[in-house]
Amino acid sequence: MKKDKTRDLFIEQLRKIPIVQIACEKTGLSRNSVYRWRKEDEQFRKSWDEALAEGELLVNDMGESQLISLIKEKNWFAISFWLRHHHPKYAHKLLIDAVINNQDEPLSPEQEQLVREALRLASTSNGNTQSDSNKSTDELSQPDIAGVSGSDDQGKEGPSGDH
Repeated sequence: MKKDKTRDLFIEQLRKIPIVQIACEKTGLSRNSVYRWRKEDEQFRKSWDEALAEGELLVNDMGESQLISLIKEKNWFAISFWLRHHHPKYAHKLLIDAVINNQDEPLSPEQEQLVREALRLASTSNGNTQSDSNKSTDELSQPDIAGVSGSDDQGKEGPSGDH
């Protein structure tokens, strides 16, 4: 009975602060014990995972609340962070430069489809979209792309250039 109560206390601590070491310290348990219980008891493992997820959501909510408070105080870094992660216009950009090495061999339909899919994924991975309709079929179906370079707009974060 005492073991069940101790497990429940541990799970409750994970809900409050989703850090195993702190939950262990607050309940007087060793990490070895709780990880052994986790390995041996499927229900305990499920409760652990659920509590950890709930705790992470709680911390995320607190973090967003603090971030919004900083935005209200006109904190430049908080404003910049929010915009980069919540507004596509301010998100990091991916720039792809390519040089075509061999224009004599057209791509097979399978290769062309792979290139189109790669371009689609690259254009949406950062929340940025660019229509394939702006590119000719020849641009999308050329083999042997020689170079790809990326740019994430480093150095354009704030007035001081700090990140």
